[in-house]
Amino acid sequence: MSLLKHLSCHLILTQAIFLGADSDNDYYSARWSKCIYSFPDLRDMVMVSNFYFNKYLIIQFNSTVGRFVGFTEYGVSVAEQWNNGSILQVTRTYVDSECRANIITRDPAVRDKAVKPKVKLSLVKPAGGSHPAVLMCSAYEFYPPHIKVSWLRDGKQVTSDVTSVMEMADGDWYYQIHSELAYISKPGEKISCMVEHVSSAQRIIKDWGKRR
Repeated sequence: MSLLKHLSCHLILTQAIFLGADSDNDYYSARWSKCIYSFPDLRDMVMVSNFYFNKYLIIQFNSTVGRFVGFTEYGVSVAEQWNNGSILQVTRTYVDSECRANIITRDPAVRDKAVKPKVKLSLVKPAGGSHPAVLMCSAYEFYPPHIKVSWLRDGKQVTSDVTSVMEMADGDWYYQIHSELAYISKPGEKISCMVEHVSSAQRIIKDWGKRR
């Protein structure tokens, strides 16, 4: 079956489509699609569809990019065809027709099992001379695993000097994540950590406090 036929498969939160082989001389192709969101109103919904051939990622559609991207010579060729045809327009509609439409009916059941993260803000390394201080924001004991951690300086998002680790399983169905910010404090400023998770309708914000 060609990769084009995979586009007829529907997405429901996360779905994998695998096509097996009857002998060692055959090939395997698969499509893995997922709908990612944090807010209850689904305003940050992202759909990602990965197309694999013999376990290698060859094409990806990400709704934030809005087109197909190829990762191999063959994948680039097919992605160009899909981007110049009706397949692209149809796939773009999946964010609403497949992701949002299905999640609206399933989100309440998932949200009932969601566990709000505990958030802690701590000083890992104090400033010394010309070296910046390092703050760590830790979110732990939360479920499901998808979470967003951001840093704010006086209410505005900080995008530089930030290091984060991916969600890590605790081994007891809960997850944790840590993010560090290297910064040089300025008089009167406030540094905050903002956590967004499906378990909370409101953003969780922890302030380090104003420097005087």
